[in-house]
Amino acid sequence: MSTSPTPASSASAARAGRVPRYVTISAWSIPVLIIGQFAMLAIVPVAAVTLGALRTAQLRSVRWWAVLLSALYATALTIWLLRPDGARSLSRDMHPVFPVLIVAASALVLLTIYRRKR
Repeated sequence: MSTSPTPASSASAARAGRVPRYVTISAWSIPVLIIGQFAMLAIVPVAAVTLGALRTAQLRSVRWWAVLLSALYATALTIWLLRPDGARSLSRDMHPVFPVLIVAASALVLLTIYRRKR
């Protein structure tokens, strides 16, 4: 039996200390979708950032910001769903403070990810 590392084990060892790429890309796409008036589609990257932060041990410092991000988005979505006279679009029905807070929370997630990489 050979004790040399297999390509799969060396690849996983190389990734051991890295932030998953999908978390970083998702965190970047949230402000783009919110500002671009595609707030309903932002549910996918918000969920990806939150699940990635909760599942990945290296993202322990990002967890609180990811939970804040998902709570802000869930609040805006819940208000939109529960309003009887709401607009057809989440982007048009959101109070102007919510996009600012969601983009700021996403920026905090990104800042924490990039500070962690240093």
